[in-house]
Amino acid sequence: MSGFKEPGFADRQKAAQQARQNILNKFRAQPGPDDPAVKQRQAEREAIAAARAKAKEAREAAKAEEKRLAEEAAAAEAARIAREKEEEAARLAALEAEQKAKRDARYAARKAKGKKR
Repeated sequence: MSGFKEPGFADRQKAAQQARQNILNKFRAQPGPDDPAVKQRQAEREAIAAARAKAKEAREAAKAEEKRLAEEAAAAEAARIAREKEEEAARLAALEAEQKAKRDARYAARKAKGKKR
């Protein structure tokens, strides 16, 4: 069995030239921009991009609608809380007025009882 032969300078140059030629042949074998298959792939890519853009717009519209509904719900909740606080304040004022009226009635009854004697 013979040993490994170290490639010389000329062999390395020839291998590099062959590699460059292979790359160039591969590039030339590709279809040009006016080829029907290339145009079809380009049209498919554009259709996919348009579909993605449409889907993104739909997602953004849905997100905006959801945000609007959430804001409306928050506003309704804030209005309900404000109404409940107002009702509670009115109820407390009425209770306080009722208690004051009872207290005044007791005071007046005590005064009237004292004057009869």
